[in-house]
Amino acid sequence: MTPGETLRRLFDAAIAAADPAWCVPPQLPPDDGGRLIVIGAGKASAAMARAVEQHWSGPLDGLVVTRYGHGVPCDRIEIVEAAHPVPDAAGEQAAQRMLAKVHGLAENDRVLALISGGGSALLAAPADGITLADKRAITAALLKSGAAIGEINCVRKHLSAIKGGRLAAAAWPARLLTLAISDVPGDDPAVIASGPTVADPTSAAEALRILDFHTIAVPPALRARLVSGALETPKPGDPRLANSAFQLIASPRQMLEAAAAAARQLGITPLILGDAIEGEAREVGKVLAGVALSCARHGFPATKPCVLLSGGETTVTLKGQGRGGRNTEFLLGLALALDGAPGIHALAADTDGIDGSEDNAGAYVGPETPGRARALGLDGRAHLADNDAWGYFAALGDLLITGPTRTNVNDFRAIIVGLE
Repeated sequence: MTPGETLRRLFDAAIAAADPAWCVPPQLPPDDGGRLIVIGAGKASAAMARAVEQHWSGPLDGLVVTRYGHGVPCDRIEIVEAAHPVPDAAGEQAAQRMLAKVHGLAENDRVLALISGGGSALLAAPADGITLADKRAITAALLKSGAAIGEINCVRKHLSAIKGGRLAAAAWPARLLTLAISDVPGDDPAVIASGPTVADPTSAAEALRILDFHTIAVPPALRARLVSGALETPKPGDPRLANSAFQLIASPRQMLEAAAAAARQLGITPLILGDAIEGEAREVGKVLAGVALSCARHGFPATKPCVLLSGGETTVTLKGQGRGGRNTEFLLGLALALDGAPGIHALAADTDGIDGSEDNAGAYVGPETPGRARALGLDGRAHLADNDAWGYFAALGDLLITGPTRTNVNDFRAIIVGLE
């Protein structure tokens, strides 16, 4: 088995650990024959809905929204597709219909919320007085700014009619259970898909500070509403959330542990560096290159053959005009720092199958990468400066293309040291 094949096997093991078909059924509430209303949003939500349908015999209906291309056939739960990461009208309409579906329920009604990463953009119901155009412009600017996901979601919650606990408040007094697949560092329920069914500990003032820190233009009327507190979200202790329960069913840590188990079966020592690594993608690549080189040269912090596993969500501050996502930018930073060091191979990919806005999940890097690139006339540093890691790896034929995986536990990074 080649190093590239080994890396792909580890990635496949990580994806399998977060497959909704496996992790949803054990967490379903008891089926007492009563009606269950299913709502949800995220890149995994359609696959989660199908898992519910296959294991629920009682009355069932609902609506979930997922990213374009991530839908799956369902018989009783309606699947809507919308835009990600910048919201569109389809997401706005789906969110409004979802709010209407849970409005006016009684205490004996049951609601199941299926939430996964991507739900923030897909649940695009603007708060009163805010237009979809405003949300689109602010979201696009935040994504380019290098803001962390927690910061972005804080802002999203305070511009929304459905996020930040507002969906749970709309469903009150019905009993609501949320099953969530985490894609965020730390697995904070209030950050996953901007926490539509849980209390929001952040404030409108904090959202405004984030926008100002990243020099995001804020329309005067919106600024005034943030300052006044008119856009405040339900907070911990809000009685409208008293009947809402939350269960995490898959996480970045679980997918890394699955990859580590697969590595052990192959005779490779795994070292999980962390499941919540953040920072500029290219700089994280440089740091992990240093760790890999230490393993290769000194046997520390792991002896060869070993694999360094990590997850989390890096960021890319866009300054160039190129194409690519955070995983390819991480790999280009890694490749430049390794500079062809022997015996080190890497794969980095988004577990939803889409890195940024391109059609690849990520890419591969090996000792031969810099030499092959130079032979093709590729300047890695120039590509990095232009945020064009996709162009670099596309020219090499080293993109990893999986198509939508219909799950999402954030970034997967594996660096194998000492395997030829």
